Amino acid sequence: MPELPEVETVRKTLKNLVSHKQIENVTIHWPKIIKNPLEVEQFIDALKGETIEDVGRRGKFLIIYTNTYALVSHLRMEGKYGLYPKEDPYDKHTHVIFHFTDGSELRYRDVRKFGTMHLYKKGEEFQKPPLIDLGPEPFSEEFTVEYLTEKLKKTNRKIKPALLDQKVFVGLGNIYVDEALFRSGIHPERIANSLSEPELTLLHQEIVATLGEAVKKGGSTIRSYVNSQGEIGMFQLELYAYGREGKACKNCGRPLEKTKVGGRGTHFCPNCQKL
Repeated sequence: MPELPEVETVRKTLKNLVSHKQIENVTIHWPKIIKNPLEVEQFIDALKGETIEDVGRRGKFLIIYTNTYALVSHLRMEGKYGLYPKEDPYDKHTHVIFHFTDGSELRYRDVRKFGTMHLYKKGEEFQKPPLIDLGPEPFSEEFTVEYLTEKLKKTNRKIKPALLDQKVFVGLGNIYVDEALFRSGIHPERIANSLSEPELTLLHQEIVATLGEAVKKGGSTIRSYVNSQGEIGMFQLELYAYGREGKACKNCGRPLEKTKVGGRGTHFCPNCQKL
């Protein structure tokens, strides 16, 4: 699933591609993607004649802003956006098409059909699902060591599932949790409230650093993820843990291992991240 760095890469790309384009019409081939409003025709009618003004992000969600509306889009496992000439054919996995007055089309393609779209009047998007329950952004002033400490000291969950909880803070998914924990020397099965103050300080530092570096590199290309211009992210070349089971640890040389924590495939070094 695209995580914060990948979604940020898509946001920047889409902003360059579709800003100031006017929507002439919308075609929806898979209505279940539209979660609000419940009537698909309302979604289409609302966006006709609207001009895209900006593209934002909240956690792993894209927010496409028009004159009047905020379209909250979650890519989930394999959702992708791409800009095409209207003459270009599209395949059976293209589920939503935004037709622009200049003859181009923004197409949403999703093999698994897990993605979602919510349309709200601007200003309402943060007061409604799915954004209302999200924690702070990792690059925000609110996400301090003290905030992270307060949240983790209140839970007896294992540290990995605690960090994946988007109500605690947003943006970390399976890849970057493994990376941040490796860089912090913390075993993914440690109980969250057992972490010491120095460990929490280091963990906070590595969460921000890992995500920041990944954003600069355009994210990671894992499985089928590519951004909306077909360019691959390069951060996967710098991964320490994720997807490297059986390979030598870059710190100590011991083979990395893979297990399941909270139902998620988890990569770690048994020597550098002692339980």
